[in-house]
Amino acid sequence: MDTTTPPLQLTGERADLVDTLRKHRDLLLVTVRGIGDDDARRRTTVSELTLGGLVKHVATTEAQWADFIAEGPGEGIDFSSIDWSDPPPAVVAFMDSHRMGEDETLAGLVERYAEVADATDRLVATLPDLDLAWPLPQAPWFEPGATWTARRTVLHIIAETAQHAGHADIIREALDGQKTMG
Repeated sequence: MDTTTPPLQLTGERADLVDTLRKHRDLLLVTVRGIGDDDARRRTTVSELTLGGLVKHVATTEAQWADFIAEGPGEGIDFSSIDWSDPPPAVVAFMDSHRMGEDETLAGLVERYAEVADATDRLVATLPDLDLAWPLPQAPWFEPGATWTARRTVLHIIAETAQHAGHADIIREALDGQKTMG
């Protein structure tokens, strides 16, 4: 019995959204081709960002936004009351989403990203209405009381992925001179 998931057959706006997201995911993944785990953990700029950390972060962030599309806002964090010397588990998890741990492999992070990507693509394909809207969670970087549609959230995932693909390109070029384009 064939248990593979059939390819998506999308048209119109949904096809455009998924195709654009896939292109930016691919640009990010080009930057990690051919490197090992040690290089994936290596900082090449003054930033804390690494190639493995970016793959992990983008997968984690995409999964969180897909959950937002499907289920609405989760439990919010009161950023004004955080004791940064002992942050709560949700904040620690967020901070760790940017770091490739010693026990993690780049191959494992890329595999997880592929799983998240497939789930997001299928969500976009099967969502009854891209106008489905939820209030954003409370955070200093969101306008109070703002609401995003599923469409707007997918556009945000695309922007986030594109931004981090650019970060990854700079990190990779500093690592060994490789560039995504040019």
